[in-house]
Amino acid sequence: MKLFKMFASVLCLVALCVFVVPTATADDWNRETVVTFSGPVEVPGVNAQTLPAGTYVFKILDSQSNRHIVQIFSEDKTHVFTTILAIPNYRLRATNKTVITFRERPTGQPEALRAWFYPGHTWGDEFVYAKSRAIELAKETNQPVLATPVELAAAPVETLKTAPVEAVAPTGEPIELATLVEPPPLTANPLPKTASPLPLIGLIGLLTLGAGFALSAFSKRAV
Repeated sequence: MKLFKMFASVLCLVALCVFVVPTATADDWNRETVVTFSGPVEVPGVNAQTLPAGTYVFKILDSQSNRHIVQIFSEDKTHVFTTILAIPNYRLRATNKTVITFRERPTGQPEALRAWFYPGHTWGDEFVYAKSRAIELAKETNQPVLATPVELAAAPVETLKTAPVEAVAPTGEPIELATLVEPPPLTANPLPKTASPLPLIGLIGLLTLGAGFALSAFSKRAV
C-alpha cells in the first residue's frame, strides 16, 4: 500500500509541475530584437521618419495573417517610433544572428530600411512603404520597392492588416510581387507558431491530478 501512496504522491507532484511549466518565451513569439544603428536610417510606416543613430527595439505586433505588423520602439520600450506593414519574404539559409537589410541611397542620404530576418528563420519581413515614397526609392535605387496606396500616416493597425500591397518598378509602374518577394516553399512553415500549448498542458495536468487522487483513494480503501 505504501507503494500506491508513493505513486499517487508522485502523480500529484507531476500534475502540479505541468501547470507551472512556462510556455514559449515572449521573444520567440514577438521576435523582440534589440538593434543598434551606427548611422541614420529611414523607416516606413505610420509616423515614417528618419531615425538617428542609436539603439532600438523591433517587435512583431501581429502575426496571425500572411503579413506582419512591426513596431520600432525606443531602447527602453516606452515610445513607439513607427508601426510598419510588412509581408513575409523567404531566404535560402537561416543564420544564427539578426539580419537587417537596407536600400542603398546616394552619398549623404540615410539608408532606407528594407527587411528584417530573425535568427534561425528562413523567412523574414519585407517592409512596405507608402506608394509615393516607394516610387521615389525605386527610382533612386533602381530596384523595385513594396508599396501600398493606403495613407500610412493615418492608418490604424486594423487597416494595415488588410491594406493592398504591390511592388513598384523604378519607372513607377506596378509589377508582380513575385519579382521582389519570394514565397516560402510548400515544405516550409512561413509563419511562426503562435498557438499556445496551455490548454493541452492544462488538460494533461487535470487528468494526471485526477489519476493521483483516484489512486490515493484506492490505496486508503485497500488499507
